[in-house]
Amino acid sequence: MRNISKQTGSVIIIVLWTTVLLTVLVTAMAGKVRLSAQTAAHNRDASQDWAQLMATVNFAEMELMLERMPVPIGQQQEESEEGELLSPAYRFDGEALELNYAAPENMVVRIYDHAGKINLNRIPRRNMQLLIEKLLGGDDAEPEEVQDLLAAWTDWTDLNDLEDFNGAEKDYYLELDQPYVPRNNPELDTVEEILHVRGFAELFEGINLDAAFTIYGNTRTVNLNVATREAMRLLPGLDDELIETIIAFREIEDISNRAEIAEIVPFENLQELTQWVGTNTSNIYSIFVYPQQERSSTALTGQPSDSQDLDEDTVRQAYMEIVEVRSGNALPRIYKVDPYGILPDTAKARVEEYGIEF
Repeated sequence: MRNISKQTGSVIIIVLWTTVLLTVLVTAMAGKVRLSAQTAAHNRDASQDWAQLMATVNFAEMELMLERMPVPIGQQQEESEEGELLSPAYRFDGEALELNYAAPENMVVRIYDHAGKINLNRIPRRNMQLLIEKLLGGDDAEPEEVQDLLAAWTDWTDLNDLEDFNGAEKDYYLELDQPYVPRNNPELDTVEEILHVRGFAELFEGINLDAAFTIYGNTRTVNLNVATREAMRLLPGLDDELIETIIAFREIEDISNRAEIAEIVPFENLQELTQWVGTNTSNIYSIFVYPQQERSSTALTGQPSDSQDLDEDTVRQAYMEIVEVRSGNALPRIYKVDPYGILPDTAKARVEEYGIEF
């Protein structure tokens, strides 16, 4: 009887272990099937989003081509509240656009005219000095430090290997842990190249370079109608309050000339600013496109958001193209594609923060 009891106990134990193992196996297989189903669903959604995103990019390119076409006869141009005509070219200032070719509703399009950025390939030496001084504290900047950085910039963009006083040429860069040679040409290949100049990585630390600078086109001035906050923060004569005042003003009407700038910017600030600004537009643009639902996705933005208002956009990265639009009957020339481009500051004018009124 004892042997029978032992055998029965052994069988029960074996059955229990078998049941446990089968349960674990079934659970693992069910989890794997569920994971595969979720992966397939995510891949399907991603493929659909990608197709919609690329279609929206094409619509945005067509929007820029339409800008180069003659205005249809009888079309009414948008006016300000005071009845002044508004230039359609100034809508490419990074605001969320409604395109003539209707894009999918869940896609956000922002276009930036590069006339609103500082052109590193066209900046005069004197202006680079003023920019360096502002970043180093303005009147509190150490003159020797300013001149050393300016000399390094001059040596990087000149056409020879002769080292300026306190500058930096090939010998300096070849002795670095990761050696390289200077450009020795005034035409930079990328905006990020400026970080290779001695001392400039520290000078521009924390600045969204692509939002502040461009290397494309021949524009030497910055158009305040389309200027990014990042570019305006580098311009002498402007502080945060004046920048928000300019943005608030251009949301109402265009800034057509320097006299209108003088209505916004105090005289002493305008003296510093005047040599930097103009009213030209360019044919170089940055196009940003991204799904609208990302604006409230904690997983993608890292910040929960209950608002769906475009003014409260929290997206910081998006698909980006830099294009040159040559005419209304030729496709744009694409200079750069970045699937994870860093957006400039897209917020509307922060009038309440600074108590701005018109």
